[in-house]
Amino acid sequence: MAELDADIAVIGGGLGGVAAALAAAESGARVVLTEESDWLGGQLTSQGVPPDEHAWIEQFGCTRSYRRLRNEIRDHYRRWYPLTAEAAADPYLNPGDGRVSRLCHEPRVAALVIESLVGPLIAAGRLTVLREHRPVAAAADGDRVTAVTVRDLAGVETTVTAPYFLDATELGDLLALAGVEHVTGFESRDVTGEPSAPDVAQPDNQQAMSWIFALEHRDGEDHTIDRPADYARIASFVPNGWPGPQVGLTAPDPRTLETVTRQFLPNAETGPVVADQSKDPGDKELWAFRRVLSRRVFRPGFLASDVTLVNWPMIDYLDGSLIGADEQERQRHLAGARELSRSMLYWLQTEAPRPDGGTGWPGLRLRGDVLGTEDGFAKLPYIRESRRLAARTTIVEQDLSYAVRGDAGARSYPDSVGVGMYRIDLHPSTGGDNYIDVASCPFQIPLGALLPVRVTNVLAAAKNLGTTHITNGCYRLHPVEWNVGEVAGRLAAHCLATGRSPGEVGEKPELFAEFSTLLDQAGVETAWPEIKGY
Repeated sequence: MAELDADIAVIGGGLGGVAAALAAAESGARVVLTEESDWLGGQLTSQGVPPDEHAWIEQFGCTRSYRRLRNEIRDHYRRWYPLTAEAAADPYLNPGDGRVSRLCHEPRVAALVIESLVGPLIAAGRLTVLREHRPVAAAADGDRVTAVTVRDLAGVETTVTAPYFLDATELGDLLALAGVEHVTGFESRDVTGEPSAPDVAQPDNQQAMSWIFALEHRDGEDHTIDRPADYARIASFVPNGWPGPQVGLTAPDPRTLETVTRQFLPNAETGPVVADQSKDPGDKELWAFRRVLSRRVFRPGFLASDVTLVNWPMIDYLDGSLIGADEQERQRHLAGARELSRSMLYWLQTEAPRPDGGTGWPGLRLRGDVLGTEDGFAKLPYIRESRRLAARTTIVEQDLSYAVRGDAGARSYPDSVGVGMYRIDLHPSTGGDNYIDVASCPFQIPLGALLPVRVTNVLAAAKNLGTTHITNGCYRLHPVEWNVGEVAGRLAAHCLATGRSPGEVGEKPELFAEFSTLLDQAGVETAWPEIKGY
C-alpha cells in the first residue's frame, strides 16, 4: 500500500473539489486531490452538465475564480474554434446557443480548461492529483480523521494522511467512511418545519440521477442503436403523477405540474434564444434546451449538425439510489440508469413523432467525443443529491423560499461566505415524488453549513453541506458548489497558517472577520445587491 502525506486532502475532484484544491494550493498548502474519473470537474465535465446558473451570473453572484473558469472556457472557443465574427466579438459568447444557460459548451472543453488551471500547481509540486481513485476507508482518532484510503481501477490502494480532509465526493462518501454525522433523503416537517417536507422522514427517498448522452443529427443516415433488452418495460413505465410513459415527450411542467408536450426537432432554426431562467425555463424545446454546439455560432460549413446533450426528466432514474448501496446493488442501478437513457435514445430514433407525420429520427448519432467516451454517454451519471453533513447550521426551505420570505429576501447569515441563486428544483425522486419546484430568493452560504457538529478537521466542499433534501435543490448547482469548495479550501489553508480550528473561526466574530477579509481579497462575494428572486 502506497502512502501520501499532505497538508490538505481533498477527496473528490468535482467542481467543489477542484475549487478547494486550487484555493488551498494557491494559499501555499500541499494538497492531494483524488477523483474517481479520469476527468476533473464532476457535474460540469464527467457527468455532462453545462452550468445551471442564475439570471445575473454575467454581472455578479459568483466568486472571482468561478468567473475565471467561465471566461477561460469562452476564451478556448475564441482561440481555437472558427467562430463567426459576431460570435467572436460577443463578450457573452454561448457556443451552444442553448436555452438552459448563457454558457452552454462541450464538457470536453471544460475538462481541458480545468487541466490548464491545475497544471501550474502540479508542476510546482503543490498539488498531487490521483485520478480514477475512489475512497474506500477512513481512520479516525476521536473527533479527528487521521487518514483516508483510496483505491484505483487496478485495486491498488493509497493511504493519504493530512491535518485536514475536505469531502468533495459526489455522494458524500467520506462522511460515511469516517463516521461523520450526516443525513440522507427527506427530513420530516417536525424536524425542519419546511412547508414542502413530509410528515415522516424518508431517508431513502432521494432525487433521481441521470445518465446523460450527446447527440447530433445527420439527415439521410441511419444510426439507430440496437433495441435495448428491457425496452418494452421501460418504454411503458408511468411515473407517479405523470400523464403517460416516462419515455416520450409529454411530461409534467416542473413548476406547475401541468401536462406539457415538448418539441423535439433536430437542427431546427430556433431564432433568438432566451437563456434566462427567470424568464423562461427553456425546457419546452428540447433540441436547443441543452445544445452545446450551434451551427450558427460557427463559420458556415464547420459543423454538419448542432450537438445537444440529453439531460431531461425522461431519463431520471427512479428505481433506487447509489447512496448506501452495496457493490452489487450499485452496479444494478448504474446499469439501470444507462438502460433508461439508451431506451430514450432508441425511442427518439424509432418512435418520436416528426412534423411530416412520420416517426423516428434514425439520423440521431451519438457523439462520445464531446463527453470523452467511445459510446456517447457521459463518463459518470449526473448526481443531484449527496449525503448531507449534520452541520452547525442547517439551511431550511423557509430561510429562502420566496413564498415565505417575499420581498424581505432570504435569511441573512452573519457568517456568510458566499452567495447563490436558483429555484428549489427537485426532480422526481426514488420515493415516487413528482417535481417539487419552489421560487427562491437570492441566498447566502453560511460558514456553519460547512462545519460538522462534532468532527474538527473535516469540511464539506461540495453538494454535501448542511442543507435539507429541499434546499439541496438550489444549493446543488455549479456556482454554489464551486463557492463551497473554494471556501473550504481557503478555510483549511487559513487554519493551517494560523493554528486555529475551523470551529473557532466560525464561532468567534473577530476570527471570522479576519477570514472574511481574506475571502473578500480573493473575490468571494458574500452578499447580494437589492434584487428579487424568481
